[in-house]
Amino acid sequence: MKTYTNGLLAGLVATLVLSVLMIIKAKMGMMPDVNVIAMLASKMGGKPVMGWLAHFMIGVVGYGLIYPALFNKLSLGSTMFRGAAMGFTGWVVMMVVAMPMMGVGMFGLKLASGIMVPIITLVLHLIFGVVLSTVYRKL
Repeated sequence: MKTYTNGLLAGLVATLVLSVLMIIKAKMGMMPDVNVIAMLASKMGGKPVMGWLAHFMIGVVGYGLIYPALFNKLSLGSTMFRGAAMGFTGWVVMMVVAMPMMGVGMFGLKLASGIMVPIITLVLHLIFGVVLSTVYRKL
């Protein structure tokens, strides 16, 4: 049980870090068409709070439980590599499943930001995964 509790805590920390990076990106006016919170909210009634709730559920519960159940048990090398592998896997799912469901095409290439969409989202997913795995290891 402690394993999954630690996964949830690590997922919370990683989601908070990712959220801060997303807010900084928005405040800088960088790629305003890539607003995952608005995309999620649009599928859940339109209110931003619903987008944030979905974002935290995915990060804390989804990733927080997947890491200890799967990625932490794989013999993929270092903690950071396992976290990056989880982040990469999540990114692939986002690019080929979630983005088309949001109506912005595979890899979000229908958005005005074009090729920057998969590049920036990959970087954010890798950071998220490494933070989650590192915090998990420290707990």
